[in-house]
Formats: sequence, structure tokens, C-alpha cells
Amino acid sequence: MALPWLQRAELALFAAAFLCGAVAAAALTRTQGSFSGSCPLYGVVSLNRSSLALSRPSAPSLCYFVAGASGLLALYCLLLLLFWVYSSCIEDSHRGRIGLRVALAISAIAIFLVLVSACVLRFGTSSLCKSITSLNATISCSEAQKIPWTPPGTALQFYSNLHNAENSSWVNLVLWCMVLVLQVVQWKSEATPYPPLESGDSEWSSETDALFGPRLSHS
Repeated sequence: MALPWLQRAELALFAAAFLCGAVAAAALTRTQGSFSGSCPLYGVVSLNRSSLALSRPSAPSLCYFVAGASGLLALYCLLLLLFWVYSSCIEDSHRGRIGLRVALAISAIAIFLVLVSACVLRFGTSSLCKSITSLNATISCSEAQKIPWTPPGTALQFYSNLHNAENSSWVNLVLWCMVLVLQVVQWKSEATPYPPLESGDSEWSSETDALFGPRLSHS
């Protein structure tokens, strides 16, 4: 059974949301790994002779939350895509009102989580960059990627990864908002009752003719 066009558009948005969530989770995990497991968001950087060092990192749980929320939502999108592809090919693909209620609740929670994650990435990266530029060792965070860090091998492409994670999160937020709008439209279309047929309607006449036979007109 083919899916309704609104639901097909929703699944296309889920596919894009899966990619954005996966990119955000992978980029932040890579950045945290380059700092030996420390979270650089809202961190404080110090200057050690000619090299930089993350002297006061944030709690690792902060990065775990952002990466975990992005990764779990990406996994949810992937599983939902697989489920609806299977349902449209094998089983009945109709989603009832209860399914729409659950989907609306999950989308609202997802929007909240993605918004919090995007804000943490935005302000956490900004705080880290202010700490770096205040040392007067470089003029920007992107230039700080070229400066040696202590210990050696730390902070490899940290700003590029954080920037990619933030951009992916903001795009993901827009996608989830569009998903919610489509689900609300589907909810309203499901809730709209069909108008009752009146005796003068053509559909009413065709149905009564099929049951009782055509009426003879009186001259």
C-alpha cells in the first residue's frame, strides 16, 4: 500500500534529520576524543610557552548529552524509516490517531532536545573561542587549529568539528519543526469529519437509487 504524500514528505525529512543528527554526534565525539575525552565546550585555555592547553574543561557529561541526544534522534529517524518502508511493502501502512499522537509528542521532545543541543554548541564554542583569543596568541579559533597544543596531537581540527556539529544541529532543528508541522496537518485532516449527505446531493441520490431503485418523476 502506498503512503500518503504528506507521510512521504515526512519520511524524506526524517532521512535528512538522520544525516544531520549523525553528523553532529560524530563531529562532537571526534572533538572530545581529540581532547583525550575532555569536553572543550565552555572550557578555559591557557598558554604554555608557545603551545595551547585546555586547562579547565567542562564536565564530560555535557558533551555526552549533546552527542547522545543527536545520536539517539538520528537512530530514531533511521528505525522509523525502516519501519515505514517495511510497512508500505508488506503490511497496512495506515497510521491511526493514536500513532499520530505519539509521533507529535516525540517530535515536540525532539525539538526541545535539538534546540538545547544547538544552544550548548553555539555558546560553548563561543566561550572556548573567547578564552583562546584572550591569550593574544591567535586572532581566531580557526587559526588556533594551526598552533601546537599540549599534549601533542590535541585539538586536531577542533573548531571545524564544533562548527560542523553546530550547523548540523541548527539544520536538524528546522527539519524537526517541519516534521511537526506536517504531523499537525495530518492530525487535522484525520480529525475533520466528513459532512453528512443531504437528500438533494448527487451522492445521496445515487445511493438511494442503488438501494430502492430510481424514483419516477410526477408530471
